[in-house]
Amino acid sequence: MLGNVEKIQTILETSKKVFKECSLKSGAIVASNIHDPDYPKDVKNYYYVWPRDASFICVACDLIGLKRIPEKFFEWCWNEAERFKEKGIFYMRYYPDGRMYGRQFQPDQLGSLLWAIEHHSKYHGIIKLNSLIEKTADGICSSWIGSCFRRSFDIWEERVASQRKNEKHTYSLAMCIKGLEVAMKLIGKKEQWLKSKEQMEKELKKSYEKKLGYFVRTFNGRRANETLDSSMLGLVWPSEFVQADDRRMISTVNTIIQKNSIDENGIIRYKGDKYIGKLKRGNAGAWPILNFWLSIYFSNLGKRKKALKHFDWVIERVEKKLPEQIKDSKPFSIIPLAWSHAMFVISGRFLELF
Repeated sequence: MLGNVEKIQTILETSKKVFKECSLKSGAIVASNIHDPDYPKDVKNYYYVWPRDASFICVACDLIGLKRIPEKFFEWCWNEAERFKEKGIFYMRYYPDGRMYGRQFQPDQLGSLLWAIEHHSKYHGIIKLNSLIEKTADGICSSWIGSCFRRSFDIWEERVASQRKNEKHTYSLAMCIKGLEVAMKLIGKKEQWLKSKEQMEKELKKSYEKKLGYFVRTFNGRRANETLDSSMLGLVWPSEFVQADDRRMISTVNTIIQKNSIDENGIIRYKGDKYIGKLKRGNAGAWPILNFWLSIYFSNLGKRKKALKHFDWVIERVEKKLPEQIKDSKPFSIIPLAWSHAMFVISGRFLELF
């Protein structure tokens, strides 16, 4: 760890620069600065706004004193994101000017925004954001039909939860519960918010499969997608649906480490992942955001040594800029990825490294 102190400080300073470069004058926060000299020529264009990514970036910015970036982004959501003010809904991604790119609905992005606003409230006033909070919470509820969301995509934008089949994505459900809790905490309870939250909690309790020993990523009460997804780490943080020491979560995390590790402790999204950030498909690498997420989990569990191990796995394989993936111990796919830098900052704070 001592040998990484200087590099950690260098990455921290780089993270500040990445956040500033990805935060545009309009308030939009793009996933990556494609004009960065290190941005690979053979990868997809990430000059789009994913509200989920941006929410994590906002939290990281608040932790390191860049308060204007979150404030501008919250304003962008309200004033620029197409159809948001009308419906309270986020779609997959947006052009920086606010136009929608695709119509896939991802409910976890709404929960993420509310979580980021609540985090911002710990440092700064948010009264002017009440309309944004209310519209977002109303959007979650209007998309919820009692036992599932209308047709929705998961955190990775790959799998659809069918309304007809009463399917729901575990991570999405947890983040929307968190979002509604936050909304009620910040501006007071509304009957529909409370009702929807209670219905969601009832459903989410069904996401643990005892015979498998872990929380499944998609379920409908009768059948579950048995592929173990590392995003289940989000059930502890930031959603706080379960405690880190819950036996179900311990079993889930142990299985993630066992089944979703490559290259000596690098964490992949799930077995068989073929997304490499390029126009072609191949064998994906480990995702730094997941190693940092696992580090946060162990920090919450009070196991600092393990938290450092998964944090350092990334630090030892990068220089200044953090990529979307690491493969064969080298940065891979999009670089720099602002979400990776956000998770570095957040997990570093959990470890009290800066």
